[in-house]
Amino acid sequence: MRKYLIMAAALLGLASCSEKKFHVEGAITNAKDSVLYFENVGLEQVTVLDSVKLDEDGAFAFAGKQPEAPEFYRLRINDQIINVSIDSTETVTFKAQYPKMATEYEVSGSDNCQKIKELALKQIDLTNRAIAVSNNSALGVDEVNDSILGMIREYKKDVRTNYILKEPNRSYAYFALFQALGNTLIFNPRSDKDDIKLFAAVATSWDANHPNSERGANLHNIAIEGMKTMRIVEAKESSAIDLSQVQTSGVIDLALPDNKGQLRHLTDLKGKVVLLDFHLFSFDKSPERILLLRELYNKYHAQGLEIYQVSFDPDEHFWKQQTAALPWVSVYDRDGLDSQTLVTYNIQGLPDYFLITRDNNLYKRAAQVQDLEAEIKSLL
Repeated sequence: MRKYLIMAAALLGLASCSEKKFHVEGAITNAKDSVLYFENVGLEQVTVLDSVKLDEDGAFAFAGKQPEAPEFYRLRINDQIINVSIDSTETVTFKAQYPKMATEYEVSGSDNCQKIKELALKQIDLTNRAIAVSNNSALGVDEVNDSILGMIREYKKDVRTNYILKEPNRSYAYFALFQALGNTLIFNPRSDKDDIKLFAAVATSWDANHPNSERGANLHNIAIEGMKTMRIVEAKESSAIDLSQVQTSGVIDLALPDNKGQLRHLTDLKGKVVLLDFHLFSFDKSPERILLLRELYNKYHAQGLEIYQVSFDPDEHFWKQQTAALPWVSVYDRDGLDSQTLVTYNIQGLPDYFLITRDNNLYKRAAQVQDLEAEIKSLL
């Protein structure tokens, strides 16, 4: 019996040695005593797989079982992230220096990871340029929006041609589809027919090269849902329009339910100076912000100030509790951070706000306002 147990143990050890694995290794200097996490970026959540406390030389080595289809991981120290793609049993080496590891790293052993680095740097550059334009107080709201939309169009043209359609079967093409500017997907299958086609193209390629993969199925579902959404939009747009009901204004109307269930239109506030506020009550500093808004509202409401506050919180019951005692218009967008409202108003991060004049024209957005109270007084 003892002989059989020894043989079984030996065979088990042989099986474990023969298991195919991938390796992610390298060094991140200037990060002594920092914890480097190796995480799996799944479809639903990010999971920590391993971690190491770095020494003076910053050396690290992680390994994992060969994935059945291309999979995504990341190396992370605090908020500094390096994205990693693994296709098979490759060994990928990264060299970086903290705290700029997210932007100034070197990678070898994987063409996919090199392309993902290029895409990540392009995305960071786009974000920085968009922020710079938003913060330019010399530009009006329309000029800011037009400029940023132009940047996005150029970005999409570049990435579509040189990354996604060039090799749609590769991991970096999949990665490119899910890049975002703020809280909004750059390639948005909910609002753009051409973007739907890109998701479908990558899905088809993944079906051919990685049949029955979970990520491939997810791409197909996204493309199908996008097509359904676009059909609904087209059907609404093609329906007859009663011209007598058309209203013109400088703002795009919002019609959302308030905390009593009543539908509230933004344009119904014409004649008031409106602070259009986009908010998350689950935001850490929400209580401080609400206190500031209360002070402004109490001080200037009688003179014509109104607040139209849109919440994107995932928990509607929580939102109702938080807004029960608020005196202004509090409405709720059930689509949350996937809402078309955020796209329409080009919201890159929450919270954010716009000031609207008495004649329903957008005046300034938060990034262009240095003294909110002074701006409100000037409009009243």
